[in-house]
Amino acid sequence: MEKLDLLAFGAHPDDTELSCSGTLAMLIKQGIRTGVVDLTRGEMGSRGTSEIRLKEAEHASEILGLRIRENLKLKDTQLLNTRENQLPIIQKVRQYQPHICLIPARSDRHPDHGNASQLLIDALFYSGLPKIVTEDENGEVQNPHRPAHILHYIQDEFMMPDFVFDISDTIKIKEDAIKAFKTQFNVHDPGDEPSTYISDPGFFDALRARAKMVGHMAGYSYGEGFLYHKKPFPVSDFLFLMGTNPKR
Repeated sequence: MEKLDLLAFGAHPDDTELSCSGTLAMLIKQGIRTGVVDLTRGEMGSRGTSEIRLKEAEHASEILGLRIRENLKLKDTQLLNTRENQLPIIQKVRQYQPHICLIPARSDRHPDHGNASQLLIDALFYSGLPKIVTEDENGEVQNPHRPAHILHYIQDEFMMPDFVFDISDTIKIKEDAIKAFKTQFNVHDPGDEPSTYISDPGFFDALRARAKMVGHMAGYSYGEGFLYHKKPFPVSDFLFLMGTNPKR
């Protein structure tokens, strides 16, 4: 069993690419063991199919250099906060034992994002309760595990971040990973499928503008913002400040 330092969750394939893949790419460069778990296959999306989107996610994972990429195949547009939906999340958290988890925004334009956020918050807490029993793929009872830190990434609707991560050196990797989802983004010729809010090339341009704006807030060329779940942010030294020199 491979343990991960960081596990990011998305409601759909491409959610993490859109919101935090610049950060993931930089952490991977720094040697942080990083993986992604998608809750659904995005089968209710207006463009593409679930099979195509899984292949696109595999391509994006290769671009980023993820250790693992898994899909729980929960029902798209039906991310109810039930024990049935919590258990597969708990199993993955106990399997990979991440120190940090990245999860969707508390609320957003797509209802699945906010629903996934609450589902994950509860599942991540319950993963630490020994009386909730889960088994691994070999039928062995898993040990409880609760991540030390949970961060919300920012999605379509902007929120003032608690901190900004510098992705100036990985903005190109982020954009390449997003472009791996060819059916969803930067579509100049929609063909027989409908044009959507996210398929329009103007949306892709806005993504770079968002990264530029968020980066500027912290004195970087490009950045991604995060909100810390259960404030205040805990620290035991100022090494994270000593390692930054923002231009602002």
